[in-house]
Amino acid sequence: MKTLIKPLFVAFALVLSTSYASLAKPTNDPQPATFQSGIFTNKAGKLQVALDKQTGQPLQIRLTSADGRMVFSQRVSKKQTTVRLVFDVSELPDGAYQLTITDGKETNQHTVTLETQKPMDVNRLVAIN
Repeated sequence: MKTLIKPLFVAFALVLSTSYASLAKPTNDPQPATFQSGIFTNKAGKLQVALDKQTGQPLQIRLTSADGRMVFSQRVSKKQTTVRLVFDVSELPDGAYQLTITDGKETNQHTVTLETQKPMDVNRLVAIN
């Protein structure tokens, strides 16, 4: 009888531990980023935005001025995985702008400063001997 009790006790403990493990609530581990963004300017002075994202989560891209006025807004569908945008900012007045990319959980904000450079006078001295 002693030899029968020990294996039954071990089997019962194993069944009990696996049932508790299956009933345990999942932990709220931080999810990996669902998108990555790259923002840069090209030689023509245009602002380029490159986004790579996972499917299943839509994105919202907004460019707002310092006073909160929305200049540009675009929604990226949840089926798209790559987005490449080019902003022609030559018509916008000088100042600070906020580029916001969000998926509802994670938000990336980038400050874009537009500044018109004043033309410089180039003085050349040409001498002939």
